[in-house]
This record gives sequence, C-alpha cells and structure tokens, in this order.
Amino acid sequence: RMAAAPPSYCFVAFPPCSKEGLVVFGKNSARPRDEVQEVVYFAAAAHDPGSKVECTYIEIEQAPRTHAVVLSRPSWLWGAEMGANEHGVCVANEAVVTREPAAEAEALLGMDLVRLGLERGATAKEALDVIVALLEEHGQGGNYYEDGNSCHTFQSAFLIVDRKEAWILETSGKYWAAEKITEGVKCICNQLSLTTKIDAEHPELRNYVRSQGWWNEDTDFNFSQVFSLADDHVSCCSGRESLEKRGGDISAQTMMDVLRDKESGVCVDSESFLTTASVVSVLPQDPSSPGVHYFTGTPDPSRSIFKPFIFVDDVKLVPKVQSPSFGDRDPAKKIPRFQEKPDRRHELYKAHERARSVLESDQGEGQKLMRIMLELEKQGLEAMEDILTRVEILDAAEVVDLFYDCVDTELKFFK
Repeated sequence: RMAAAPPSYCFVAFPPCSKEGLVVFGKNSARPRDEVQEVVYFAAAAHDPGSKVECTYIEIEQAPRTHAVVLSRPSWLWGAEMGANEHGVCVANEAVVTREPAAEAEALLGMDLVRLGLERGATAKEALDVIVALLEEHGQGGNYYEDGNSCHTFQSAFLIVDRKEAWILETSGKYWAAEKITEGVKCICNQLSLTTKIDAEHPELRNYVRSQGWWNEDTDFNFSQVFSLADDHVSCCSGRESLEKRGGDISAQTMMDVLRDKESGVCVDSESFLTTASVVSVLPQDPSSPGVHYFTGTPDPSRSIFKPFIFVDDVKLVPKVQSPSFGDRDPAKKIPRFQEKPDRRHELYKAHERARSVLESDQGEGQKLMRIMLELEKQGLEAMEDILTRVEILDAAEVVDLFYDCVDTELKFFK
C-alpha cells in the first residue's frame, strides 16, 4: 500500500457560523518536513493564441487570459498547495488515496490544478469546471514529492471557495464528484468525504463504477464508500469539531487558532511530516469589500506569523518569501528528475529557522519571542478589521505594500 497521505486540513465557514457577512477559509499544508514553501504573486495577463504553459511535468494550452493569483507553493513545482485570485476565489488541494492506484506517469499534479483553477476561474464554480475539464483532457499523475528515490502518487480532492458558495471536489483518475456548500462549517482532509449528497459529477461516473463491479444500484450511490479503500472512509474531522466549538463567530483569528492546534492533529508535526505553510482567507460577502489573505510563508503556524495580502493593481512583489530560481538547471526539471536537492530556502525561511532554534532551546527567550510575534500579527489583524468594517472604498495606495511591509517587519524583528 502507498504511504498514507499526510493529513492536511482545509476548512471553510459560512454565516451563521462565521462572523457576520464573512466567508472564512483556512488550510494547513502538511508536506515532507524539509520542504520549503514560498509565497508568490502573478499579475493578470493576456496570452497569445496558441501559446502554451509549462506546468510541473507537462505543457498544456494556455488560456487567453489569466487572473492575478497569490499562491503558497512547494518551491520546486509550478502549481500550488493553496492560494487565491483577484476575484475572491480560494482553492486548496488534498492528496487522497482511493481504491485506484494513482498514475506514476507524468501528467497534471493536483497542485497544478489548484493554480490553473485560480488563474482561469472567476467564481468557485468556474474554477471547478476548469479543473474537471483539464483532468478529463490531461489526467493527473506524477511524483508529489521532490524525491529521486521513489515516486509518491495520489489522487486529489479540492476545496474551492468564493464569496457565495464552496465546492468540495473529489477525484479518482479522471472521474469526480462534487458537493456545493452555502452554509455552516466544512472540513476536508486527506480522505474522501463525499457521500450521497452529490451536486455535480463526471457524466460517466456511475457507468464506470458499475462496470468495475463496485456498485450495483441496490444502494444509494455513496462516493466515498465506492471509491475508498475498505477501511478508509472515516471522518477525519477532529478539525471540524474544534471549529464548531467556537460557535457562531468564526473569524480570521479563530481559524488561525484552529490551524495552530497540535493536540487535535490539525497542525501536523510528526517524524516525516510538518505543516510547512498555512493560509487563512476572509471573503466578505459584500463584493465592494476586499478579500484578505493571510499567509505564513514559514513552517509550523504555532510558531509563525500570518501576514495579510490584499489584491490591488501594482501590488509590491516580495522577493524575501520567494525561493531562489534555478531555471533549466533545476533538478526538478531535468530528466531523470530530483537527482539532487538544491537549497531552496528563501530569506524569511532562513530567518525563521534561526528564531525556531531559539523557541526550541531557550524557554524564557522563546516565550518572549512568541509574544512579540503574536503582537505583530495582532496589529495586522486589527488593521484589516478596520479596512473590512469601513464604509468608504479602499484606497489601493494604502495596501499596495501591505504584505511586503509585514514580511519586512518580521525579518527585522528576527534579526
């Protein structure tokens, strides 16, 4: 059996469970401990007819236009674990294991589909349509990890959210099903969770599972029962319980607290896996208010600062959370792949590593450090609260340097 996927948790909360008028999205990305995640922004762009885009392993047709996106991604690949676009769409990916082995042949990674959905979809439903169309055309497959010794392959699940609704999309090969959510709290992690409430599906899905002898129409069609390995479709939502305990006012802060929780297992810190990056997004249901996306850009949210990003034109780029680029020399691009591992640490990651060693070695100093870090974060949260509760339209000049300044302050403070 394949190694189980690490439990990355993704959440969404809608009113009445979330603070009034806000949709709150969060994800912890659990990945190999030493993998570096960077936070990158790509501006909206127009592309020439017939142009191609090089994803992690394969090249596909480029869209005529791509939306502006901000992504948190393992820095060796093209796609993303999670991110948002300028239209207030957020997408996160989960690696899942189903009864069908995932393909080792290189195709699109689930993480490529996250970015493609964000670049091409102006609503959650559009992003879903983009992802399933590309899945049909190109399939999913290839190594999920930067590992030259063995190929780790998974199927994909996605949480796709906008200001009005969310979709949970679960896939096995090119087959898929999806459920639409408009209220309450939802959590997905690395197991299939869709049961009999299916709001959209691959047109051949039921014929396919009948032909495999996995379902015979005597019972209601239950996606996770049909596709899970025998013992695997248990609910993985210790996470949802922690959110539901918070009652009806889930905010950015609540979501951050849940993502930091190691006891519940939501914040992974094990021998081989770690929460290598986290994101929380707040989408006001009122479209005249901006969405705010908080990224850590560093591992272990219980020892990281969530820093706010708002989409505006000419937003200032932040090289200090971007990993070095190795161009065509990158071992992830050369065949055979991953023959060596370059140092992909960005400046913030290195500074954070030094801070982490203080947190681990000196309790007194560590506590002091953590207090100042959380104070910095709180200032950011309060400033965003002010922006979200204002009546007048946001002045772009006020936030064009927002993420840059927060990273800068954090770096100065670590030094």
